[in-house]
Amino acid sequence: ILMQREQLLELSAALNKMTATLLNLARAHEGTLIPNYTNGVQAQPNSLGHFLLAYVNAYERDHDRIQEYYKRLNRSPMGATVLNGTGWPLNRDRMAAYLGFDGLAYNTYDAGQVFPQEAPIEMGGIASSIAIHTTSLIQEIMQQYAQPRPWILLQEGNGNTYVSSAMPQKRNPGILNRCRTDSSTLLGLAVGEAFRAHNIPAGMADGRIRGTDTIVKKTTSVVNQLDRILQALDIRPERALEELNLDWTCSQEIADVMMRKHNIPFRSGHHFASEIVTYARARNITPVDFTYAHAQEVYRNVAAADASLPRELPLTAEELQEAKDPAGIIRNRAVKGGPQHGEMQIMFAEAQKVLNANTVWQKNAAGKVGNAETKLNNDFAKLLQDN
Repeated sequence: ILMQREQLLELSAALNKMTATLLNLARAHEGTLIPNYTNGVQAQPNSLGHFLLAYVNAYERDHDRIQEYYKRLNRSPMGATVLNGTGWPLNRDRMAAYLGFDGLAYNTYDAGQVFPQEAPIEMGGIASSIAIHTTSLIQEIMQQYAQPRPWILLQEGNGNTYVSSAMPQKRNPGILNRCRTDSSTLLGLAVGEAFRAHNIPAGMADGRIRGTDTIVKKTTSVVNQLDRILQALDIRPERALEELNLDWTCSQEIADVMMRKHNIPFRSGHHFASEIVTYARARNITPVDFTYAHAQEVYRNVAAADASLPRELPLTAEELQEAKDPAGIIRNRAVKGGPQHGEMQIMFAEAQKVLNANTVWQKNAAGKVGNAETKLNNDFAKLLQDN
């Protein structure tokens, strides 16, 4: 428990450092427009800052899990001995204070037999959550390497990338590969913790906390690798905007504006927007090159088959242009938690507040352990002098 406690505080510090890097990157790219994907396909435009801030929130939840686990871990089993205590009048409270524990694992059987089997499973859950958040973020970056002109990639050299041994044009994303592999290994270890504790009576050694053989250090390694990845990113806003304008991520906004401003049922507006996409793709027309005259032509065909629709396109040319503009779509988001500037400032402030609190918690917890160790060493040295 003492060893895992130390490792858990190291993980907390690493997670806070990486989250700070991620939050700063999100701030720097609040105005960077990117495509977001669902089912592997371009879905809607978004702000890179908004996208990254979602992962800041995710990792801050992981830190909440660390703090909750630490409360259960940092209880002293000292004096519980094997399972039912001892006939010696040991002062368990004093031992707990000298070792920096927050209190006692009071029931001696629980302290020595039950909790040590439960704890690795809880730590495995924390490791799994961090690993899944990490591999998800890595895959968002990784998919850009499938195209010849990515809008986000790694700075070359310095161990970030390496040249293929067979194909000279390739710059393989080495640190992405390693971090993803280590995260996947971490998931396997986390599942292993549950299997070790499964279907055995209390008192068996299979599932107990195993000191340096725990997965905490490996989780810290994954977090540190991700921090390095974030610092090595080469983000290209112009290319991201070009990617957005090559596809029809604005189509939902067209349907929304038809409904919001002209009371056209969303189903009908959705059909109109879908027909726009079909028309444009068949003619290799991008949103930038799609004109108001094109929209009128498509709408007349849609309205001819739907007597409930106005005969002429209700959208103005200005409204169509605004609905096609990724920046306009972001500006017009109106709900709490969206990517518009005002909401982003609220979320940045809240994320920073949580990060500051997490940093203080880690320093206080580490400080308490350090102070207890200093007192123990000083009192022991004094005892030796007195004798």
